[in-house]
Amino acid sequence: MRKTLTTLSAAALAFTMAMPAQAQDQAQDQSQDQTADQAQGQTQSMDLDTVVATVNGEDITLGHMLMVRATLPEQYQQLGDDALWDGILDQLVRQAALAQDENAEETKRVTLSIDNERRALLAGEVVKAVAEDAVTDEAVQAAYEADYTGEDMGKEFNASHILVETEEEAQALVEELNGGADFAELAREKSTGPSGPNGGELGWFSAGMMVEPFQEAVEALEDGAVSEPVQTQFGWHVIKLNETRAKEAPTLDEVRGEIEMSLQQQAVEKYIDETLASAEVTRMDKSEADVSALSNMQLLED
Repeated sequence: MRKTLTTLSAAALAFTMAMPAQAQDQAQDQSQDQTADQAQGQTQSMDLDTVVATVNGEDITLGHMLMVRATLPEQYQQLGDDALWDGILDQLVRQAALAQDENAEETKRVTLSIDNERRALLAGEVVKAVAEDAVTDEAVQAAYEADYTGEDMGKEFNASHILVETEEEAQALVEELNGGADFAELAREKSTGPSGPNGGELGWFSAGMMVEPFQEAVEALEDGAVSEPVQTQFGWHVIKLNETRAKEAPTLDEVRGEIEMSLQQQAVEKYIDETLASAEVTRMDKSEADVSALSNMQLLED
């Protein structure tokens, strides 16, 4: 009877270490969307329980192979099925043989690792189920309507600016503009900012996209007006608000991913809170614990 088990992560690491050099070179030459050539001849229909090898009576199934593949590093995921088949199966056969060896011992380290892995995997299955159930067309539509329909989405601003080093330079620009100078020409001539060659145009932006003093000055302007000198960490600005418009809500398709993620997160957090609320949990008082024991890895070797 098998005396020890290894975690999936350990299996993946061992497989990586054992991959032949030829297979590693092959990984660099095959793209992610590569499909393996089908083997010649007759093949059998396979499922998770299909036995692919036995070691002293212990079965290794296709399911075991799939779980190893799922944990492989990305560069090995790119390999074709033909190359991966041999590498994964050889590794599982080696592990099975070693696990049956008389020197194999289910130590406390192994038992604790299995406990943690099983707990994490079972918890992960619950989280996955709750997250999947949270995303329905009805829930997504309702969330979209709540967040983006009938709400004031705020404003968007189209502005230009001239950036100079000193307040005196900025004030001189304001006086020129008040005297009828063309804003775009002054920007191309005087601005030290990257938008200068483009006449100082910044395009459309909404609240929060500009540094605070700049944003505040823009929001205080009327369309077509020019600001007094405004200081930011970049220097001194003279700002012209070209146009203001109401910000349009994004389409459902544009924010679907964001909405789905939010629904899943909220559902999972709620489920965890409810599960913990109904669970009987006791904890050791931290004041009574020797917290330094958390660094005593020697305990795992005893």
